Amino acid sequence: MAENTGVSEDDPSIRRVRFYSVNDLSISWYLPRVAELVERFDPESPPAITEDLLEFHNVQQFLEHGFFPAEYSEEQRKRSQARIPEIHRAIARYFSALGEADFATAVATVGYEYHADLIDLLGRYKAFDRCRASVALPALTATGVHLGTMLASRKLVEAYDAEIRSELLASPSNAEHVIRKHLEAGTRTAIHLPRSLSPSDAHSLLERYIDSEDANTNYIKLIATAKDIKEIALDAKLRLRAQRRNNEITNSFFAENSGFKTGCEVGLSDSQDSPEMLELDTTDGWTVRYTYSTEWLNGTLDEPSILNNFQHLFGFVDEQSLLVLPAYPSQLGVMERFMGTTGKNEYKIGAEFRLTDIRTLLQTRLYHHFLGTRDVDLERVFSWFFEEYLENEFGAANFAFTPSDRASTYLQRVRHLFVEMESAMAQFTLFARYGEVDRDLLSISSEPVRYKEIPSLLPGKYVYAVNGSDLDGILHLLFSDQSLLTYISESLKSENAAGLMVENHLTYDDFAEHQRPAVDFLISRGVLANTGTRVGIASAERFHILASLFTTRAASYYHLSEKCRSEVDAMVTKGWVTCRSTLLTEAEADYFNYILNAVDFSNGPNLRNRYLHGTQANRDSEDEHFTAYVTALRVTVALIIKLNDDFWLAAENLGADPLPEKTSPA
Repeated sequence: MAENTGVSEDDPSIRRVRFYSVNDLSISWYLPRVAELVERFDPESPPAITEDLLEFHNVQQFLEHGFFPAEYSEEQRKRSQARIPEIHRAIARYFSALGEADFATAVATVGYEYHADLIDLLGRYKAFDRCRASVALPALTATGVHLGTMLASRKLVEAYDAEIRSELLASPSNAEHVIRKHLEAGTRTAIHLPRSLSPSDAHSLLERYIDSEDANTNYIKLIATAKDIKEIALDAKLRLRAQRRNNEITNSFFAENSGFKTGCEVGLSDSQDSPEMLELDTTDGWTVRYTYSTEWLNGTLDEPSILNNFQHLFGFVDEQSLLVLPAYPSQLGVMERFMGTTGKNEYKIGAEFRLTDIRTLLQTRLYHHFLGTRDVDLERVFSWFFEEYLENEFGAANFAFTPSDRASTYLQRVRHLFVEMESAMAQFTLFARYGEVDRDLLSISSEPVRYKEIPSLLPGKYVYAVNGSDLDGILHLLFSDQSLLTYISESLKSENAAGLMVENHLTYDDFAEHQRPAVDFLISRGVLANTGTRVGIASAERFHILASLFTTRAASYYHLSEKCRSEVDAMVTKGWVTCRSTLLTEAEADYFNYILNAVDFSNGPNLRNRYLHGTQANRDSEDEHFTAYVTALRVTVALIIKLNDDFWLAAENLGADPLPEKTSPA
């Protein structure tokens, strides 16, 4: 190795350069040191200390992405960028020369922040091919490189296959690497497992982990809700073992910890004038309390009003008739997005989804009970909608919905309701395709209901963002709490850039130098406008559509104003959005699949499959069946609201005869 001519600093206050990503907030903080190191770099006498070269590896990434101090002239920028190949050659020469004789010494002083870069460059320049495992692995372990960091390198794992397998099997805690590889979604680094790790090895490791005292309940849940995976021999028996262990851990935790009370309550009031009142109770935790006027409910006992109460009083949909029930990514807080563990086939839910889920379930239960005291059966309201309302209002004949017997057990009523709900969706599918409900065709149709494919009566009903278009960056910059544009100063900050600009009078000069490229991007795309005295939203219509795309992942074209529709048409031409025609949005269909089956998600209640296939546990009580029945009522109401919306929009937008022209099913 060459004599040490590096740039190491003994001063502990010196913070070495670290490049995380192009959007990271630390970029401007590091720029002065980046500039200093580039100015000091001598290609004739490059650094000869590993940590110095790793820092220059990060400096190189700043230069490649065009990050320079704001005061840099064009000449300084060009001179700095000319250093890129020189820095690259210095790094390549150093790591290509590392061998067994100097491997341990070279890696001994590398700090934790550079471990991932160290493993990457050692693999890139074939150090693992030149050094035996007996030399490299102890040296890396001695300097504090974790097994997880090593597993990020395919070249290391392939070079030291047998040794890495032995290391994995040495401790039950290493099962977490297997779980992250096969079960966890959104892992930030790649995870490579040795080819010699067999399915039986992985299964045994997972069993030991489940039974261990130090098992992380988040990972136990991932096993409990996973699908079968042959590569690690994960099957139903292992899932059951994880479920039981998770219950044991949870019960033990709450036996020793009272926790923090949070939730939702619903009730009736004989005295309040308003149909609904909302109260936040913080006297014993955090409880949202809804009360409903008995007088109002008594005055709305006809079938249309009952269904309207779900839509408007209980708030099952927003102003575009998009369901509030799904878990939308926009609802997730920073901690929920980045701190939790999510399975690869998991429906990602957060606190807001749970609150909405509890609220709508309790509302449905309360209303079911209230209507029962007035001798009104909610299922018979469903029957009225399909068999009378659709034909009388829209001329849609031959729909059928048979209520369950009130004397039946809730187990029987749940099963019956799911059958009728699916039948109603099959009937609507036939109607949307062929213009009529052919009962004979329905009787021989064996296709299961695919919620993502239920058609609509309208063309281009929903607007979606096109992945990979400019809209990805636009939505992030405007609405994400991780946007570069959420904070200017303590007096100019908001949860997102849209709020910051709507709430404040901002000029271009208010933004910091590193923020201006993002502002320029939004201005160039017509999202923001710079009048010279203010930077603000360029178009209210465009902003409205963008907000909907971020909040609910879709916009309902026919619920938009004429100006907004024209804006959508322009955005389609730009390649930003596309329009597709289905009864449900993609997010709504995901929600139904989460609740009802295991088509897309592994962590849902799977109610439809459990009840129609008779796989619910024998110990399930009538109370549990009643809860499932209320859930079935809720999703049926949600589908009826969507159907009614589809019929009304078709009637309003497709002329006097909005129904599909009858065509042959052949």
